[in-house]
Amino acid sequence: MTGEQERAWVAAARRGDQGAFEELVRLYEKRVLALTRRMCRNPEDAAEAAQEAFLAAWQGLEGFREESSFSTWLYRLASNACVDLLRREGRRQAAVSLDDEELNLDVPSPMPSPQEEAERRELGEQIEAGLRALPPEYREVLVLRELHQLRYEEIGAALGLDLGTVKSRISRGRKRLRSFLLAGGNFSPPPPSKETGREGRQ
Repeated sequence: MTGEQERAWVAAARRGDQGAFEELVRLYEKRVLALTRRMCRNPEDAAEAAQEAFLAAWQGLEGFREESSFSTWLYRLASNACVDLLRREGRRQAAVSLDDEELNLDVPSPMPSPQEEAERRELGEQIEAGLRALPPEYREVLVLRELHQLRYEEIGAALGLDLGTVKSRISRGRKRLRSFLLAGGNFSPPPPSKETGREGRQ
């Protein structure tokens, strides 16, 4: 699917073409649901937030000025829907479900030994717990950056933040997550040089 085709669907949908909008839904529904699942506590809330995001997109297409890509705009609507849902129901500490291989941290290499596999599962649990412990503003930028691989500019557009704020929150969120993992003994500093033989401490 080309960018030109997507723009054609967006243009048609803005003119009220429901079929074109359904094509956009099919194109992005999995990615939007993946985002809402990581920001909401359970699958039911995630599905509700995703539906609200697409409804908001359909209702707001006329005002979509294409200053950002359709996908970035849709991510922002999905993030807003999650935040609104959590606020309405008083559930600010939403869980984030992660698979080890999806996070760009120092996770053990592929095809681990049984012991390494056990350590990998434990690290995955600690990563999930660490993200769950982060304030929502740090968690959401890390999810968009580390899992969805959005650029800083795209994250800013999706969340309505300036570039400096995005960079600051990502940096602080990573530091808090690393500190959480270090405190739990599941994330080690770089090993010491073999030449010096000294134990490395950070």
